[in-house]
Amino acid sequence: MGSAGVMPSLVKYLSDVHAMEVQALAQMRAAPELAGDPVLAEAFDRHREETERHEALIRDRLEAHGEKPSRIEDLLGAVSGKGFVLFARSQPDTPGKLATHAFSYEHMELAAYDLLARIAEKEGDADTVAVAERIRAEEEAMGARIGERWDAVVDASLGGSDPADKLDEYLADAHALEAQAIQLLEKGRDTEGLQALFTDHLDESRQHSALIEQRLEARGGSPSKLKDAALGLGALNWGAFFKAQPDTPPKLAMFAYAFEHLEIAGYEQLLRVAARAGDRATVDAAQTILAEERVAAEKLYSAFPAALGAVMT
Repeated sequence: MGSAGVMPSLVKYLSDVHAMEVQALAQMRAAPELAGDPVLAEAFDRHREETERHEALIRDRLEAHGEKPSRIEDLLGAVSGKGFVLFARSQPDTPGKLATHAFSYEHMELAAYDLLARIAEKEGDADTVAVAERIRAEEEAMGARIGERWDAVVDASLGGSDPADKLDEYLADAHALEAQAIQLLEKGRDTEGLQALFTDHLDESRQHSALIEQRLEARGGSPSKLKDAALGLGALNWGAFFKAQPDTPPKLAMFAYAFEHLEIAGYEQLLRVAARAGDRATVDAAQTILAEERVAAEKLYSAFPAALGAVMT
């Protein structure tokens, strides 16, 4: 069970978002050449310039508090960002994997800056509130730009392949995401301020997993055990990470919000591939799940104050 603790410091949150910007910058520098869509490539390049400005703004706010960015956290962020680029390049549907991750990451940053603004306001730092709200708006706008390009992303990912030949791979990816979601929700459902929400969505996620498995079986396929196992391990590692944090509830809410958008991006692409393959039953399943993931994301966003309140004294 999560418990109330010491209010996370403003400087710690500034350090965290600075590391996030370092990771984002590593991704944005490589993203244009991997996008597979000229409109999205231009958006990534423009957001690289915004990200460079975000990094400088947060560094300035740290220095205003007499601190400097954490070299260790920034190094880990840079390595993680470059690691994702290598992962995306290794996938046969690189544009889709890139867009999915970027869509999720923009929403994690949106959530992080929302939380940062709330903490800065509580500590009476109006300058940091203004910076956080400005950056939050730009992260939200970039997420929206990615969300407008799902058709082009699917075109680039398929690369002229028959959608019917690729649909099972998209279904397996969705099943793997649900496997990770289930483990994350199981690990986090006792977190203070998030219990009811996580418990309800855990039931939904189990239903989603079963529905995707049914569609795979109906098509003569089966979930990828290797992919599910790998993502499941990732979920366990994330759960251990969040339980080690003194401000677990807000960080878990932030990550869960980002993960919902990872799933949203996956289902946006799945339903388009299914539509092109003429698989109406899979289109219906993807639309049903997508609607529930969107509702879950909004509920998580609404839970930010309660999650933050769980660590306020």
